[in-house]
Amino acid sequence: MTIQQKFLTMNLFILTFILGTSEFLMVGLLSEVAADMNIAIPTAGFLVTAFAFTFAIGTPVFTALFSRFSKFPLILVLLSIFVVGNIVTALSGSYGLLLVSRIITAVVTGVLIALAMSVASEVMPPEKRGPVISIIFTGFTVASVLGVPLGTFIGQWGGWHLAYWFTTLLGIISLIASIATIPRGLKGKHSSLTKQLRLLAYPRIVLAFAIMMLSIAATYSIYTYLAPLLQDVLFVPARYISLIFLLYGVVSIFSTLIGGKLAVGDGMKKIRYVLLAQAVILVSLYFTSGSLVGGLVSISFMALVVYLMNSTMQLYFIDYADEHVPEARDLASSLTSVANNVGIAIGSALGGIITTNMKLIDLSWSGGIVAVLAAVLAWVNYRLKQGTVSTTKENNALHEQYEGNI
Repeated sequence: MTIQQKFLTMNLFILTFILGTSEFLMVGLLSEVAADMNIAIPTAGFLVTAFAFTFAIGTPVFTALFSRFSKFPLILVLLSIFVVGNIVTALSGSYGLLLVSRIITAVVTGVLIALAMSVASEVMPPEKRGPVISIIFTGFTVASVLGVPLGTFIGQWGGWHLAYWFTTLLGIISLIASIATIPRGLKGKHSSLTKQLRLLAYPRIVLAFAIMMLSIAATYSIYTYLAPLLQDVLFVPARYISLIFLLYGVVSIFSTLIGGKLAVGDGMKKIRYVLLAQAVILVSLYFTSGSLVGGLVSISFMALVVYLMNSTMQLYFIDYADEHVPEARDLASSLTSVANNVGIAIGSALGGIITTNMKLIDLSWSGGIVAVLAAVLAWVNYRLKQGTVSTTKENNALHEQYEGNI
């Protein structure tokens, strides 16, 4: 890669780190926000739900609407709105204003993620797209490992308002870096929203979205309840819980980076095996939970496989759009992050149902079943691809024979 491409990769990594920190920071500050505004914890928790819901619904729509604009000015405008949104959050004295600021921030966060992926896929050499996209995804993981704990510490020390002044400062830094590194020549594609949304009518796109969603749901059905599982099943002392979460985050960084290597070549051919491995690992927790060491090993492997497919799926969505609906390229770039957010919501809901009606450890085999379902869909998707390739070859052969007879 050139020096400019390396600086661009670093900036896009920093961008996703900042976006991830701003998104997930509220989770660490719920108690402080609830106490300051004199509201119940579940009411404060709705701020997180509203962000995820807005992200999932708004990202594909607004990404499609904004795709007609050149990427350099669009990214700068959206980053400016992101900064303003965090300023409003930091200044919020009422729950209503705070909710509105989080909704606005959610919309621009989703579109910025899609644009970051789209820029990387357009600018980087073909053989570097997978590794670079994995580095960009790693920004979110590093945000959960470093950004959120740091922001939470600032919020607990100086008040939650100060924590969002911290994310505002980070946003300004990213804005300045983007001015220096985002290429000027990346033009938009003029197309109607209806034409772009045609991408979502392709069965293989729907299948790929479902595969990504179910894979994340499988892990997050367990991860959402990891703290009580560690305490009540593995009997980990409470003082070590945060350390285990930190180690989980560190391991998941390697998951994202290895996923970049997996994406090189025909990554979709390998995904079904990754999902089967994920299923085995999740179910293994049921059998290793009788031992602290064994349980922690299963959880470590759970972290290692959670993001292995991100880069592969990201490139799949973009390449499929390039082939069938080129004007929906930016929309395609948003689908991985949207599927992740929907998967997190479904996984946490499933985990809630399981823990309410069964034992905590039953999360392991229920998550494994979801991963198996994702593997089945991955196999179906791959067979559809093989069928398409075979049909294309047959048509080409017939065409060549026809031309030869003439």
